[in-house]
Amino acid sequence: MDQEFKTVAGLSHAAIRTRSILDSVRFYTEVLGLKEAFRMHREDGTLAAVYLFIAPGQYLELFSDGTREGIAGPDVIGICHLCLMTKDVQKSCAAVKQAGGPIDREIQRGKSRCWMFWTHDPDGTPIEIMEMPPESFQAQADAAMGPPR
Repeated sequence: MDQEFKTVAGLSHAAIRTRSILDSVRFYTEVLGLKEAFRMHREDGTLAAVYLFIAPGQYLELFSDGTREGIAGPDVIGICHLCLMTKDVQKSCAAVKQAGGPIDREIQRGKSRCWMFWTHDPDGTPIEIMEMPPESFQAQADAAMGPPR
């Protein structure tokens, strides 16, 4: 393994499951001043998640209460997983495996066109490790929204 490579390059997002996604979007945008970056919908067209821009590469991800995609149990309202950023998802996954860490889901492409795999810490906290290539919604939002004010 490359001695200079770091498995984690930054904190990408914290994911929050909400009771009312629209109420939460209003709070984080109107009260806290975050900007909406993009939305993701389910196959049936219903709203699944909203990403709010904090700074380039850093987001708050709000899930509607009906979303259970590989994250904490269905009754969890509030923070349900952390997402750590990597520059190379293949190397990061290999490094976690080499260190004896658990892999809960192998590398896959996400709905936002990112690459990710899942692990968890000793307390069971779900951790998504994500690479955001230029075609990912996150990278596109970074380019469109620019640096923070």
